[in-house]
Amino acid sequence: MRGWWQDLTDLVLPAECGGCGRSRTVLCPECRAVLSGAAPSRVRPVPEPPGLPVVHAAARYADEVRATLLAHKERGALALAAPLGTALAGAVRAGLKEWGGQAAAGGGVPVLLVPVPSARAAVRARGHDPARRIALAAAGELRRTGTAARVLAVLRQRRAVADQSGLNSRQRLDNLAGALAVAPGGGRLLRGGPIVLVDDLMTTGASLAEAARAVRSATAPEERTGAFEGREQEAAAQRHFSGLVSYDEATTAVYTAAVWEGTGERTAGSADEAHRRMHSVPGMAGAGGAGDVVCAAVVAAPPDSFEINRN
Repeated sequence: MRGWWQDLTDLVLPAECGGCGRSRTVLCPECRAVLSGAAPSRVRPVPEPPGLPVVHAAARYADEVRATLLAHKERGALALAAPLGTALAGAVRAGLKEWGGQAAAGGGVPVLLVPVPSARAAVRARGHDPARRIALAAAGELRRTGTAARVLAVLRQRRAVADQSGLNSRQRLDNLAGALAVAPGGGRLLRGGPIVLVDDLMTTGASLAEAARAVRSATAPEERTGAFEGREQEAAAQRHFSGLVSYDEATTAVYTAAVWEGTGERTAGSADEAHRRMHSVPGMAGAGGAGDVVCAAVVAAPPDSFEINRN
């Protein structure tokens, strides 16, 4: 059995490269090049789930990249969050460049990175939320290179879902349908800039499509509630999410222990239905204003999803 001193030593002097196992390095130059050396590419699963925004990935999910992601997610190699965040930031930039928004040009409009949440049981078992940790590192890298960015961890699971590993694309869609919601008050924060959904890995696209549905529902047009009530709700939302929003230049943050209550999902009637129909075409992300799901970005995707020009 490993002693506590061995675990502490690994935090200071990592035992091995997360990708290839080379000793005493977080990620060797060769594995780092595989992870972030190539230009991020547009990826598309087949079949493509309805409502999936345009997705860019930094690398193919194979060999060293697969080993690196698993080391971070399942084996707690937390030092890998920094290089994984750098790779994710590249995918975010590629999506923003294609979108052509102000944030891509360094116009000062903050990009809102919204991580797809892991199940609470998985977070407890792993001791961390991998997508959120990588998103925080990506936001730090984006700010360092001149793109204003924040992390809004406002999505949560509103019901239990089955383990996705043994499910096909259709089963994953059914499993996740309606499973995510934006926590109360989060919709107002999401109107602060263009939204990029982020995750460590895309396989069938079901998780990203469900995340996009939840965000679009929370930011759909609704009737004006009055100036005073609106200010009160916005102030409450800022207080509620103060520990889940990344504003500083650091790439790490202390996660709050907030427990979300209620379903957190609004029903906006016909306006919500119209908004959902507008986004039902795969890859269509709306007009590109603040509060729109502009695109999605992931560290890795299956090799065959990079072949987007199939008939």
